[in-house]
Amino acid sequence: MMETYRGVVHPWLCDIMGHLTTRHYVAMFDDASYHLAHACGVSVDREKHDTGFVDVKLEMDFISELKAGELLVIRSGILRLGTKSFTAQHHMHRLSDNALAATMQATSVAFDLKARKAIALSDGFREKAAALMVAGGDDVPGR
Repeated sequence: MMETYRGVVHPWLCDIMGHLTTRHYVAMFDDASYHLAHACGVSVDREKHDTGFVDVKLEMDFISELKAGELLVIRSGILRLGTKSFTAQHHMHRLSDNALAATMQATSVAFDLKARKAIALSDGFREKAAALMVAGGDDVPGR
């Protein structure tokens, strides 16, 4: 898995119980997904492309709490490559002890932004994504 995100659990990202709230887990995983896509050759410059990706399924597991002041890292890889879609695996770890805090699997579909329909993954994307393939999510506690 490649590193796709580093961050800090700021107090303003926490809920009333003092730990990272769900909405910010999602935001951090979303940021990580852009870095993973970039590693697969996807440009984030919308002016140059008429294609993109749409998320069709997100599945998260919360394993251990992250509290204000803690540092975290997300590592990501490609779990599955289909014809028009792929599934990414993201693991969020507390940096101090490398404890797994949360995971997310995201299934995304290649999309023609003008025609508004699914399209095949490009050969370039498939080649780079294949190099980032990881084993299944069986090692995630609670699954």
